[in-house]
Amino acid sequence: MEPVVSRLTLESFESLPPHARRCVFWEVDPGMAGPLDQPESAGHTEVVGRGEIVGRGVARAPFESEFDKEAWISSVLLEWGACGQLATDPATGVIVGTAFYAPPGRVPRSRLFPTSPVSADAILLTSIQVEPGYEEVATPLLDAVLVDLMRRGVRAVEAFGLVRGGGPDGTGSGTARRNPTPDATPGMRDISEWSDEEIVSVAREILDNPQPDLCTRCLLDAAFLKASGFDVVASHARFPRLRLELDEGLGWKSEVEGALEKLVVMAAIDMTGRERTFAPVGRRL
Repeated sequence: MEPVVSRLTLESFESLPPHARRCVFWEVDPGMAGPLDQPESAGHTEVVGRGEIVGRGVARAPFESEFDKEAWISSVLLEWGACGQLATDPATGVIVGTAFYAPPGRVPRSRLFPTSPVSADAILLTSIQVEPGYEEVATPLLDAVLVDLMRRGVRAVEAFGLVRGGGPDGTGSGTARRNPTPDATPGMRDISEWSDEEIVSVAREILDNPQPDLCTRCLLDAAFLKASGFDVVASHARFPRLRLELDEGLGWKSEVEGALEKLVVMAAIDMTGRERTFAPVGRRL
């Protein structure tokens, strides 16, 4: 299926998939979201749905606010410009995938990751979410984001990845899937296979940077980012920060530069096929 990819607008907000329309995991300051309700039994932990909220509390999503999500989109569209891309199934007209991105200053959650802050010259890609059965639209969505940012003169895009398995280098150990969203229950290797360094790194990460409440549907798979050309710029056992330079080997700029280089070489070759040697002005060969 070849999706139809278009920019997010306020008019398309009501047509977004429920989770993309309501979840404000990235967009609202966590301090304003309020704590999770305490369960009847102390210390109880629940997982809400598949790839939803993971943490302490009852089955209630602390990040859900359709009003705040619409307000955030409206504000970013007005003050900065396009902040989302939509993938639509042409056969049904239903939106089956979304991608959100914005300047890091407009994303409160970005300050709280152990690999923060996002570089000053980069735009933050917060999430790419696809509906079940439409995993293949993730790549066209990412491409649309990159094309939009390149046209706007953005130098780089960064993202926080979630490691599903592998060591503390932030690269993951398995083959990257087409689905950019990690599972709620990551497929970690058996702990007996971990090295001492991996165990120490993960233990330190848990103690130093507790993350009791995560919306895993709003986190990008680190392996997906690596497979898409991103490089790790801040390594971490679970939340590496990755970066993709938009002015190196991407888009029209590199193609134009390559064409100009060929023209210069062609101009330096005379009719006999010998390459001309140029000397600085005022100097004889």
